[in-house]
Amino acid sequence: MNPLPSLAEIEAAAAIVHAAMLPTPQLSWPLLNARADCEVWVKHENHTPLGAFKIRGGLVFFDALRRAQPNLRGVIAATRGNHGQSVTFAARCHGLRVIIVVPHGNSLEKNASMRALGAELIEHGDDFQSALEYSRQLAAEQSLFAMPSMDAGLIPGVATYALEFFRHAPLLDVVYVAIGMGSGICGVMAARDALRLSTRVVGVVSDRAPMYALSFAARRAVTHPVTTELTDGLACRAPHEVALHHLLHGAERVVQVSDVEVGAAMRALFSDTHNVAEGAGAAGLAALLREREALKGKRAGIILSGANVDRDLFARVLAAA
Repeated sequence: MNPLPSLAEIEAAAAIVHAAMLPTPQLSWPLLNARADCEVWVKHENHTPLGAFKIRGGLVFFDALRRAQPNLRGVIAATRGNHGQSVTFAARCHGLRVIIVVPHGNSLEKNASMRALGAELIEHGDDFQSALEYSRQLAAEQSLFAMPSMDAGLIPGVATYALEFFRHAPLLDVVYVAIGMGSGICGVMAARDALRLSTRVVGVVSDRAPMYALSFAARRAVTHPVTTELTDGLACRAPHEVALHHLLHGAERVVQVSDVEVGAAMRALFSDTHNVAEGAGAAGLAALLREREALKGKRAGIILSGANVDRDLFARVLAAA
């Protein structure tokens, strides 16, 4: 198993990322601190050009892929949205054809964004895993590069947000990181280790998509059906071996949060910071608020990993208060 990227590798990735986008802010909001009863720092990946952290991994991955395969003509990927936007944005920068496969019932606004970025969108299956399996079939039939949802080559780019966070926020006691396929938490652990920090990293999953929590507890891969709609960015039913390996060696633990807790966290982020968070983007805060009694006097970090929530869904979440 390849080790997590070194500081030199993350800094090289940052040069590629920052050629396309500015670093995102990390802020501590007084109202959020009062709500959590501790000092909370938010890494605002909702402020990237695509409204989510995934763009970083895509930029770095495709820079390496284009150099390795200069005659490549097209790529295909499966996604619930943010990964697909990243793949489309980065691949189109290199003049590549992009096909994106999403499950039926996927976010209408994420679908629209991927089409606007230049993707050919196909709807297939009832969940992410079905879309992924179909994308691999099409890749073989059409001689396209099958873009992985999680790969060691994505981690250096994703880790650049954690490098910014750790370098520009005060020393954090703990960081809560939502886990979809796992590139985000791997990036946080990579930056922490590269900077030799003592910060604890806690993974967060939906209790309706708990496979990484179950796998962490069992110390082996465990699959589980997915029923969450609010946290679609976490809606994965099979763990990735690379992510699970690093999770078992670098995370303190993995906690599960409910859709009710995630909805409350989305409302809290809007009320206290006037930032929009999709379900996955608010999952870290949901876990922090559940554990706030143990965090008194501590300094905690969360990743607002994305803001790409459909308007109608967000309106229902806000109205549920």
